[in-house]
Amino acid sequence: MGLLVDGKWQDSRYDTKASNGEFVRAQSQWRDWVTVDGTPAEGRTRGFKAEPGRYHLYVSLACPWAHRTLIFRALKKLEDVISVSVVHHFMGANGWPFLAEDGATGDTLYGLDFLHQIYTKADPAYSGRVTVPVLWDRRERTIVCNESSEIIRMLNSAFDKWGDAGLDFYPKALRGEIDAVNALVYPSVNNGVYRAGFATTQAAYEKAFGELFSALDQLEDRLSRQRYLVGDRITEADWRLFTTLVRFDPVYVGHFKCNLRRIADYPNLSNYLRDLYQVPGVAGTVSLHHIKAHYYGSHETINPTRIVPVGPELDYAAPHDRARFRKAA
Repeated sequence: MGLLVDGKWQDSRYDTKASNGEFVRAQSQWRDWVTVDGTPAEGRTRGFKAEPGRYHLYVSLACPWAHRTLIFRALKKLEDVISVSVVHHFMGANGWPFLAEDGATGDTLYGLDFLHQIYTKADPAYSGRVTVPVLWDRRERTIVCNESSEIIRMLNSAFDKWGDAGLDFYPKALRGEIDAVNALVYPSVNNGVYRAGFATTQAAYEKAFGELFSALDQLEDRLSRQRYLVGDRITEADWRLFTTLVRFDPVYVGHFKCNLRRIADYPNLSNYLRDLYQVPGVAGTVSLHHIKAHYYGSHETINPTRIVPVGPELDYAAPHDRARFRKAA
């Protein structure tokens, strides 16, 4: 959980003293976009043109934010267009390491040892957190973006010339509703589990805990009336929620003390989770080994023994009941 200060690595934990024990996530700093023709996106000054073989993703199989990008890369059929390096699941004193073992690939571009070296390769004086995912430009040898919500939108449309142009997870007609769902899910669920797990006061924990389960209750009710979060088709909103749900019972319930209810205790959310997991191409992006080994092994302040639980027993490939709704288009 360290960070870079003027290009120098520091093994520094999150400081919650100034926020009354609340975990406050730092904003991503690299926010450029890949566009079809290379024209800078609105509000940006640098342009990056979509081209096959030019871009590379640095990801963790444990991280829900990085997981989003792997799902979009797989479903949009961009595996041969955008290459990938997978960091090791254990994040120690030097942050995310590159090791070619146990399902990790190492740094397949430059042979570096740690992810923070990718950040300083792009900016030797960079100050900030070192996070995944990272969308890297091989040609310019720089980071394009390290904000997952923006990377998935690039993957959704910028590379359609080489991927599945018929698959659109952010259609214009539904963008308002998708954005509204995301506005509920991000602070209370996606980031809510971290706000509970990394809280350092009882009040901060209970605030995050209450907001998390209030949001899950709302989502359970919503999914009692429709197959997906925005009607009868899978959208970006579903994949943004999915990567948290798939980690919830194996990690967040115990490790982050999010234990009012499991996803397995929600009839609609649990069936919905299995429905999404069984979309062709998605299961291959899920590594419960990396997920459990990372959280329980890397967060020493939460789990000092670093013992990884054997359970729970999960079967995301089990039948689901979501076909009772009208089939997605």
